Amino acid sequence: MNNTAPTFARQDSLKFFRTLNTRVNNYFKENNISKAGNWKLHLKAVILFTVFLVPYFLILTLDMPFWAHLLLTIVMGIGMAGLGMNVMHDGNHGSYSNKNWVNKIMGGTIYVLAGNVYNWQVQHNVLHHTYTNIPGHDEDLEAGRIIRFTKNAKWYKFHRFQHYYSVFLYGLLTFNWALTTDFRQMRNYIKRKLSYGEPKSPKILWTTLIITKIIYAMIWIVLPIIIGIVWWKVLLGFFVMHYTAGLILSIVFQLAHVVEEAENPSPNELGEMENTWAIHQLFTTTNFAPKNWLVNWYTGGLNHQIEHHIFPNISHIHYGKIAKIVRETAQECNLPYYEYKTTRSAIIAHFKYLKKLGTNPEMA
Repeated sequence: MNNTAPTFARQDSLKFFRTLNTRVNNYFKENNISKAGNWKLHLKAVILFTVFLVPYFLILTLDMPFWAHLLLTIVMGIGMAGLGMNVMHDGNHGSYSNKNWVNKIMGGTIYVLAGNVYNWQVQHNVLHHTYTNIPGHDEDLEAGRIIRFTKNAKWYKFHRFQHYYSVFLYGLLTFNWALTTDFRQMRNYIKRKLSYGEPKSPKILWTTLIITKIIYAMIWIVLPIIIGIVWWKVLLGFFVMHYTAGLILSIVFQLAHVVEEAENPSPNELGEMENTWAIHQLFTTTNFAPKNWLVNWYTGGLNHQIEHHIFPNISHIHYGKIAKIVRETAQECNLPYYEYKTTRSAIIAHFKYLKKLGTNPEMA
């Protein structure tokens, strides 16, 4: 990763963001509604917690065939991903509630999902939202050597097959959170003195990480074994749960940022980006399935990535309403507004782009 942060252009001759921000603020003022979540989000949180936790308690308390055990772990993975995209995500963006303590609690649900608040806020809120799709700065584009997400990444012969094998690796996302990623990220972020909000001492950060990891292992691995579930069933179920959640979360992200339309601009020799930050988001982000209520409900509005990237502090439950404002303002300024009409078309576009990156080493 590049430690020298690029700077965005300050002059917006199109007055895109000023116009858009005024229109969006007027929408909330005229309708007398808060930008934070409301009863719809609170009800969704209850439903997703139920989907995530009820199967866990059933596994602990009922004697069931192994196929039923595995089926319930898949359901838990679906609930786990849903909590991450809806409750945890809005909480850590400060948009779940108008009350800061509520946002902290909801953001802290990431510990139940095997993650860490500090690491997630730095990687997502700071690096990804600030330097969206900029190679060397947005860590969400980094997959080591195994997957080539941008034309800037070095090409290897095995990338010819990445559009086949990548989907199998996507499922390891949260599993890696639980085992290795958090420790590596914390060491790196503390060394770079990165933070989001009020900085905390390295001692507090490391202590929190270690204690939460121990508690997590006790709840999801040790407790089921103590109760009497065979150890290999526990470990396999744990892996299936994480694999399900990781696959869902990874694909949702890729559809928004790793398709051909979403650009990977780099700063010039002076470290300056061509566009302002808000306009940069339009060139690097893509929506998908905007009219599909189920996709919108389950993904926490992450199918409206453009709206989310420009207004990360507005709860996702409002994205469907403000999308029309964002689209019309972008069109008035002759700026792009990339969008796939269905999830299927976005998935096809993503894997076609992976194939192109993998079979075309000249894209370097």
